[in-house]
Amino acid sequence: MPFNTSALVIHSAISDQITSWYGDLGPWLFYAVVWGLVFAGTGLFVGAFIPFITGDSLVFAAGLVAAGSGAVGAGVHESAVNIWVMALGVGIAAWLGDQVGYTLGRHYGRPYLDRRRGEWLKGAIARSERFYEAWGWWAIVIARFMPWARVFVPPIAGIAKMNYYKFFSANAVGAVAWGVGLTVAGYFAASIPAVKNASYAIAIAFILASLVAGFRAWYKGRRAA
Repeated sequence: MPFNTSALVIHSAISDQITSWYGDLGPWLFYAVVWGLVFAGTGLFVGAFIPFITGDSLVFAAGLVAAGSGAVGAGVHESAVNIWVMALGVGIAAWLGDQVGYTLGRHYGRPYLDRRRGEWLKGAIARSERFYEAWGWWAIVIARFMPWARVFVPPIAGIAKMNYYKFFSANAVGAVAWGVGLTVAGYFAASIPAVKNASYAIAIAFILASLVAGFRAWYKGRRAA
């Protein structure tokens, strides 16, 4: 998770651009575009090329839009974006995208990834393979918070023939923690500015907790063996 100034500037600029979509699209098309982009980020491999538009900046900005449209509470105007509809939709779209990636990897195997061209993509695939081999179930959860890993880890899990039900559960945890968590963080950032800078710190805390739990599971397995 980069904390350098340039990354934060890019993240902020893209979030501002995304929030401007609401005025042009209206609430229903805005829902559809956000959910579609989240799905396409991993399900259609789009996130390998435009990670900002399909990842953290998108869902964070969706929360900002929900806050600006006055979406929570009774008697909401019909043109408002509801934060809970948006957040749950983002979580579901993220989960579906990863399920598609896993299915493609499982059915089409290694050639599915080998068709990807470019040194950066090959390097990201190699890092994702090592990451998955090291962390297994936890890799699916943690990858959701890492732009390069969220695209490649699901098909790699499919290629490795990871148990479907284990992938299903790990994908659900990661999709909800990332999709719902960052969208709601964007919503509260509109009224609590400190949340905007804290959102990545929250994500890192979640990742560190996941790494510790994953390491403990690996260590216990190694001792048992």
